Amino acid sequence: MTFKKFAFQLHKILGLTTGIVVFIVAITGCCWSFREEIESTYDQYKKVEPQNQAILTPTQAKEIAQNVLPDHHVHGTLFKKADDAVEVIFYDPEPEFYSSVFLNPYSGEVIQIDDHLTGFFAFILKGHMRLWLPKEIGEQVVGASILIFIFIIISGFIIWIPKKRKNLKQRLKFDWKKSTRWKRKNFDLHTVVGFYICSLALILAFTGSMMSYNWLMYGVYKSIGGDKEAAFIIPENTSEPVTDSTAKPMDRLIVKLMEESPEATAYELHYPSSENESIYVEVSNSESLFYDADYRFFDQNTLEEIETPSIYGKYKNGKIADKILRMNYDIHIGAIGGLPGKIIAFLVSLLTATLPVTGVLLWYGRTYKKKEKMPMLQQS
Repeated sequence: MTFKKFAFQLHKILGLTTGIVVFIVAITGCCWSFREEIESTYDQYKKVEPQNQAILTPTQAKEIAQNVLPDHHVHGTLFKKADDAVEVIFYDPEPEFYSSVFLNPYSGEVIQIDDHLTGFFAFILKGHMRLWLPKEIGEQVVGASILIFIFIIISGFIIWIPKKRKNLKQRLKFDWKKSTRWKRKNFDLHTVVGFYICSLALILAFTGSMMSYNWLMYGVYKSIGGDKEAAFIIPENTSEPVTDSTAKPMDRLIVKLMEESPEATAYELHYPSSENESIYVEVSNSESLFYDADYRFFDQNTLEEIETPSIYGKYKNGKIADKILRMNYDIHIGAIGGLPGKIIAFLVSLLTATLPVTGVLLWYGRTYKKKEKMPMLQQS
């Protein structure tokens, strides 16, 4: 068996094995591309009338929201601009619970409660990440299938390369006539479309695999010169615990950060889970982007800033390898390129979803064509 024939067999077997998973992941990824833009058309409740008075402190926001959802854990509180509602985020891993309570930052009035595990985009995300299966099963199936899809793309490109240069032209464009049969059209759809999107589909698959597998993320990070911890680490306080339970230095922190970083778009404060854990705040510096956020950690007793050994610290302090790794999610969803990047991610995901369909049709046409000829040969 020649190398090209081996690549063909590998491409066929892997494609038939993972085709349905790749189709679902691609089509749901396509639907997810413009989630923020679509949701912004019906989330006017997140806006309030600015007032010339102090906003809720993190402690007050937590207490008000906790009275609304007393049986669940507060993950953090999101503060934005003067005309934005305060969002208190609840999250429990088992059983999974993910909701937000939106508050008027001046009066403390409860504006709305959002359940992030229901609705169209929650349905789409569950399909994209775990095929609507139980988390522990679905995530493994998706992770393995997308990792295999990388080999499908590579083997597909090897098969695509024509033996003779004169045949290159017909691999680069559709040359259909009235007499062109559907099998030929299907072959062109699979090969021509596959060629033009293969590099971008490879990027989407690879960045998705990095989110699925820590060993892959760690390997990539170290191979590009990373020397920090490629994980999120919350450092401990540098001071001794304070016995005065009425002291809430944390309540001064958001105002302090707003004065230091007035251009930031959001400040997400996370409450310490123990008396020894520091407070961490995610300061977002760009709308709809995650990679350039500043992750800052403060002693919960003195508000002294503490450095983390992780890549998730202040963005400006990160090395090239740190910044590349932090860009992974924004690259995956196309947000790294703004609206044009999202459009490209949308189109690549949509066209990727066609490849398993045209691939199965190719296999079906070749397999059953051979089977139909067998009876005719026996009769003669």
